[in-house]
Amino acid sequence: MGKTHQPERAGVKEIARRANVSIGTVDRVIHNRTGVSEKTRILIQSIIKELDYQPNIMAQRLASKKNLRFTILIPGVSAETEFWKAPLIGIEKAEQELKPYGIHIEKYFFDQNDRKSFVGLTKKILKDGSDGVLLAPSFIGESAEFVTACQVAKIPYVLINSDLPEVDSLSYIGPDLFNSGYLSAHLAGYAIKEGKVLVVNISKDLDNDHHLLRKETGFNTYFKDKGISIKVVRADIRQTDDVFITQQLSAVFAAHPDIQGIFVTNSRVSAVARYLQQAEITDKLLIGFDFLKDNIEQLKKGTIDFLICQKPQEQGYKGIMALYQHLILNEVIEKVHFMPIDIITRENYAVYGN
Repeated sequence: MGKTHQPERAGVKEIARRANVSIGTVDRVIHNRTGVSEKTRILIQSIIKELDYQPNIMAQRLASKKNLRFTILIPGVSAETEFWKAPLIGIEKAEQELKPYGIHIEKYFFDQNDRKSFVGLTKKILKDGSDGVLLAPSFIGESAEFVTACQVAKIPYVLINSDLPEVDSLSYIGPDLFNSGYLSAHLAGYAIKEGKVLVVNISKDLDNDHHLLRKETGFNTYFKDKGISIKVVRADIRQTDDVFITQQLSAVFAAHPDIQGIFVTNSRVSAVARYLQQAEITDKLLIGFDFLKDNIEQLKKGTIDFLICQKPQEQGYKGIMALYQHLILNEVIEKVHFMPIDIITRENYAVYGN
């Protein structure tokens, strides 16, 4: 064991020698603990930078023998959408990297169409306890209650995919929802100069899907900001099967035959693409979200023109790593980490990494 720690301690000893302080003082600075004057802290940090010193966190974790348990609460993959497969891949990647550090991840998956399944799992998590939570807040009220309880229990939590208003999360890692919609309208504006644009929200619980509504707000705001007179028509579709979607869209197009483009606010854009194919409508611009198998197939066919993607796999990975960096490395975590807004087309999808 002495040999394992020798390079680590030698590095700390050299920093302490140069700063003319104790090894304990250097440790306090490295781990961001109190009890060191600001002048001494700055000196030690400058020496660390000069030496390019990297603490041997692996050795420290193995020596501490302290295990931590992180908990994830995200929607499960369903027949309706495979979107949540991507964040889970990122979470599992982080899990493999952190396993040697004594970190265990418990995974809970709720039904996006069932509030009771969500609430039941939040109660279980709070009862069993956790050192940190990664949450996808699908139900606003219930999610707010859960994170409030986490705060009372002093459990840090990270939000991914969509944020919650007025909560004190450790971090939000996900899309800039408003600007995602704003950018989508910008794309539509290049191709559509007159007529109407259809905004399609497909969700069984639309009243709770605030992330869809914020994208829609961004979309509408673009046209207002630019003084573009294109009329925006809205279709709220509260069932997710193809038969119901076809019925709803058929009625909208019958009432508004001058629709020139369609903006779908979530990953179910492939369902709209299938409707267009079935109805033999080939001259409408179609924009939607997410790098999913069905969406890519429709993109390749040319039915979907643009997919807006914001790296859900990376969201899951970064969410777990944020908890680790906060709890183990004592690092200051970025409060809001917006993912890049990627525009995927038939020409570049083959080289895109989700």
